[in-house]
Amino acid sequence: MDVTEVLRNSLSADAAVRANAEQQLTHASASRFQDYLLMLSAEMAKESTPQDIRTAAGIALKNALSVRDRARLAELQQKWITEVDPTIKAQIKENALNTLRSENVRSGIAGSQFIAALASIELPRNEWPELMTALVRNVGEGSDALKQSSLTTIGYIADTDDDSLRASLSQHSNAILTAVVQGARKEEPNDNVRLAAMTALGDSLEFVRSNFENDGERNYIMQVICEATQSTDTRIQATAFGCLNRIMSLYYDKMKFYMEKALFGLTIVGMKNADEEVAKLAIEFWCTVCEEEINIQEENEALAQEGIQELRPFWNFASIATREVVPVLLELLTHQDEDAADDEYNTARAAHQCLWLYAQCVGGLVITDVLPFVEANIRSEDWRKREAAVAAFGAILDGPDVKLLENLVQQALPVLVGMMDDKNLMVKDSAAYTLGKICEICGSAIQAEIHLPSLIQALFSGLKDSPRMANSCCWALMNLADRFGMGAGEGEENALTKYFKDSVTALLQVTERPDADNQLRVASYEVLSSFISNVGDEEFPSIAQLSHVILERLSKTLELRTQVVSADDTNTIEEMTSSLAVVLGTIINRLGAEIKPQADQIMQILLQILQSLPPNSSVPDAIFGTVGSLANALEEDFTKYMEAFVPFVFNALTNQEEQQLCSVAIGITSDLARSINENIAPFCDNFMNLLLTNLQSNTLSQQFKPAILQCFGDIAQAIAGHFETYLEVVMGVLQQASSIQADNDQNYEMIEYVISLREGIMDAYDGIIIAMKTSGKTQRLMQYIQPIFGFLSVVNADPNKSEALMRSAMGTLGDLASAFPGGEIAQYFHADWITSMIREVRTNREYSSRTVDVARWAREGTKKQQALVAGA
Repeated sequence: MDVTEVLRNSLSADAAVRANAEQQLTHASASRFQDYLLMLSAEMAKESTPQDIRTAAGIALKNALSVRDRARLAELQQKWITEVDPTIKAQIKENALNTLRSENVRSGIAGSQFIAALASIELPRNEWPELMTALVRNVGEGSDALKQSSLTTIGYIADTDDDSLRASLSQHSNAILTAVVQGARKEEPNDNVRLAAMTALGDSLEFVRSNFENDGERNYIMQVICEATQSTDTRIQATAFGCLNRIMSLYYDKMKFYMEKALFGLTIVGMKNADEEVAKLAIEFWCTVCEEEINIQEENEALAQEGIQELRPFWNFASIATREVVPVLLELLTHQDEDAADDEYNTARAAHQCLWLYAQCVGGLVITDVLPFVEANIRSEDWRKREAAVAAFGAILDGPDVKLLENLVQQALPVLVGMMDDKNLMVKDSAAYTLGKICEICGSAIQAEIHLPSLIQALFSGLKDSPRMANSCCWALMNLADRFGMGAGEGEENALTKYFKDSVTALLQVTERPDADNQLRVASYEVLSSFISNVGDEEFPSIAQLSHVILERLSKTLELRTQVVSADDTNTIEEMTSSLAVVLGTIINRLGAEIKPQADQIMQILLQILQSLPPNSSVPDAIFGTVGSLANALEEDFTKYMEAFVPFVFNALTNQEEQQLCSVAIGITSDLARSINENIAPFCDNFMNLLLTNLQSNTLSQQFKPAILQCFGDIAQAIAGHFETYLEVVMGVLQQASSIQADNDQNYEMIEYVISLREGIMDAYDGIIIAMKTSGKTQRLMQYIQPIFGFLSVVNADPNKSEALMRSAMGTLGDLASAFPGGEIAQYFHADWITSMIREVRTNREYSSRTVDVARWAREGTKKQQALVAGA
C-alpha cells in the first residue's frame, strides 16, 4: 500500500475515492495492526511529507487507538498492549515525539492527539515514564514550534475523565504545572505558545488539586491567569476567562481573596469586551458563580435539615456584585443578532442565561436593577431595547418569591399581550416566551376574567405567525392549560372550557401548516394533549368528536409511509405517528369506558401501524402507551384483542438492544395484567419466561429491573392462585434481589437504584400475598414468611428510603396480617421494630394522606396479630 497516496485520497473531495481510501486504511488497521501503526507514524514524522498528509496520518493513528464506544476502546487498547512488539512500540513512540519537533506547527500538532491516545494506555501501566518528562523539557528548552506542540499535547493528555490516567498524571503535576505556567506567563513573547499554555493549564486544573492547596502556588497560578485576561491577544483573554470559570467551579471555597482583589473587576470589564468570545466567557464566569452558589445553598439547607453543622463555605459573591454585574448584563441584552440561528450562543443570549441564573441565586434582589430597565425600554422606538426589556423581565421570573412578582406581572400582562403584535419578530417571540414563563411560574397572577380572553387570543394569533413564534406560543399555551386546567384550584370554574373548541381548531391548523417543521408539529400536538387533559368534563362530546379526527390522521400515516423517499420523510412520519398516538391515548384517558364504541377501529389501526413499522422505529413506544390506556379503559373487554396484540409485546420484551422499547413493554405487561385480570393467564408462561430472562440479562440496564419485579406482583394479583406455578422461582429471585444493599458512602445513583429495587421487591411481595390470600392458598407462603419479614426489617433499618417504599411496606404488613387471621405468623408482629416503623410512617408530616391511611390500616392489622400472641 502506498501510504502517501492512500492518505491523500482519504482527503479527496470525491466521495467514492475517499470511501475507498478509508476502506483500505480500515483493512490495514484490522489485518496488520502493528505494521499499520509503524508505517503511519513514520509518514507522520517525515519532515518532507506535505502538512495535510501528516495531519491525515495523525488522525488515522489517533482513530486506531481512540473511539467513543467504551467496549471498542478497550478492545483497541488491548490490541496495542498484546499485538505490538515492544521494539516496534518504541519506534512508534519515537516517531510520534519527533513529529512534535516539526517547525511547521500544524504538522507538529498532528501527533498530539495520537500521543494522548497512547498516553491513556501507557501511563496507567507505567509503560512510558519518560513521556511527561520529555514534554516538560520541550517546553523549557525547545523552539517556539516545539513548545507549542508539546503544550498542546499536554493539554490533550490532561483533558481526560479516565481516573487511572488522572492518578498517573498527578505524579507529574508539579512538573506539568511548572511547564504550562511558564508558557502562560506575560513574559512569554510568542502569543501562540502562550495560548497553547493557557489551554493546557485549563485542561490540567482538575488533577493539580494538591498544588491549589498550597497558598504560594495557588497565588502564582491565579496571578498568571489574571494577567492573561489583560493580554492584547483576544484568544488568550478568552482562554484565561475560561480557566477562571473552571477554577470557580472546582475551587470556589478558595476564591474569596481573589474575588476581592481582582476577579470582580476583571470579569466585569471582560463582559464589556468588544470581542464576542471574550465577553461570553467573562459572562459565563458569573454563570458559574451563580450555579455554584445555588448548589451550595441547596446542599447546606439539606445538611442543616439532617442536623449536620459542618457546612460548605458560602461567600455570597453574586449578591455582593449584583449592582455591578446586573446593569452590564442588561446592556448586553441589547446586543442581539437578528440573523442568529436558534441554537447559536451569542453575547445577548449569554447575558440572558446569566440574568436567569442571577435571579435564581439572589432572588428579589435582582428586581431593583431590572425593573427600572424594563420600564425605561419596554416602549422604546428601538426594537433592540424593547426586546431586551421583555427578555429581562422573563429572565427574572424564576427566582424571586411569587408574591413579590404578582403585582408586577399583572401590570405587565396587558403590555406583553400588546407586544405580541409588534412589528419585529424577535420582540414578538420574546413576548410569547415571557408570557409562557408567567404562566409557568406566576400563573396565580393571571385572573381568568381579566387577563385570559386577550391572552389566549394573542397566543392563538401567534400560532399563525412564523414557526419560531408559533413554537413559543405553543409553550405558553401548554403552561396556560396547566394553570387553568382541572387541577387549577379548589372551587374554580374550569376557565379553559370556553376556549376548547377554538384551541382544537387552531392547533390542528398549525400541524397542517406547509412551513411547519417536526418540532412545531410535535409541540402543537403536545399542547392539544394538554388541553384535552385539563378541560372540564362538559367538553366530553368535543373530545369524543376529536377522536375521529385523530384516528383518521393516524390511518393516513399508513399511506404516507408507503410514499417515503428520504430519511427526513421517515423522521417526519415517525414524529407524526407518535404524536397522534399520544393524543389518542390522552383522549382515551379522559373518556374512559366511553371510548368502547370506537375500540375496534382504534385497535385495527394501531395493529396495522405496528405491523407496518420498520426495525428500530420509535413509534411502538407511543403505540404501546395508547394500547395501555385503552386496556385500562376497557378492562376485561380488552381480552378479545390479546391474541393479535401480545406478539408485539413479546417481540419487544426480547429486544434488549432497544432498551427503551423493552422498558415500555414491561410497563404495558403490568397494564394488561391489571386490566384483564385472570384473562391474562393463557399468556403468562411467555410473559414470565421473558421477564425472568430480562431480569438476569447483563445487556438490559439495571434501572429497568425494579419494574420487572413490580410486574411480577401485578401478574400475581391478576391470576391469583394460578401464580402458584411461578411462586418458587419468583420468591427465589426476590430473596436474591433483597440482598443488594448500598453503603452510605456509595454514589447517589446507587442509593437511588437500591431504593427503587426495594420498591419493586415490596410491590411484588404484596401482590403475591394478595394472590395467595384471595385464592385460599396462604399456606404456600409459610416458608417465605421469615425472608419477607427479614426484608421489611432491612428496609426499616436503612435511613435511605422513599415514601413509595414505605407505603408499599405498610401495605405488605397489612396484607400479611389480613392473610393469616388465625395467628399462624402472629409472633413476627411482636417485634418492637414493626410498631416503631408503622409509627414513623404514620406520624411523618411529609408523607401524603394516602400513605398515612395505609399505615393506619397496617397498625390495626398489627394490633390484631399482637393480640393473638398475647391471647396465646
